[in-house]
Amino acid sequence: MSDPYNPDPYKPMVIHKPQVRTAAVRSTSQLNAAARSGTIVDTQPTGTVLNKARHVNTDHRRIAELDRSDDVKPPSTIKQTVSQTIQRVRKEKEWTQKMLAQKINEKDTVIRDYEAGKAVPNQQILGRLERVLGVKLRGSDIGSALPARGSKGKDDDAKK
Repeated sequence: MSDPYNPDPYKPMVIHKPQVRTAAVRSTSQLNAAARSGTIVDTQPTGTVLNKARHVNTDHRRIAELDRSDDVKPPSTIKQTVSQTIQRVRKEKEWTQKMLAQKINEKDTVIRDYEAGKAVPNQQILGRLERVLGVKLRGSDIGSALPARGSKGKDDDAKK
């Protein structure tokens, strides 16, 4: 008697074959082995550089304004008074650009751009610079001393 589904009774019948799993290739030798065996090889970039992605410009109002207009407008740079204030206070404290950058956890190129007036203003960096330098860098009174920590920005004598 012969089975119509399995012509050779001594050969096992395979009901289900396991599928080939996709795996991440970690070395060039694994990549070459996959190419030799005829496996489909797909290469994808792993993402952006972390340092570049840290300061993504999320000024949506400015982006929408650029979408509406036809002319090309360069991004706004930091004011000259702010850059001069950063330089002045840093020199008063006798810090180098590298020392200031370490204190605010940034690269020294960021400080160099801010002091040269070429940097696009970033509120997080400006806030850190204000705290470390102890001087206001935003608003109308740029260069004035920051109020003491814990006070609401008003003089304590005015309350009494």
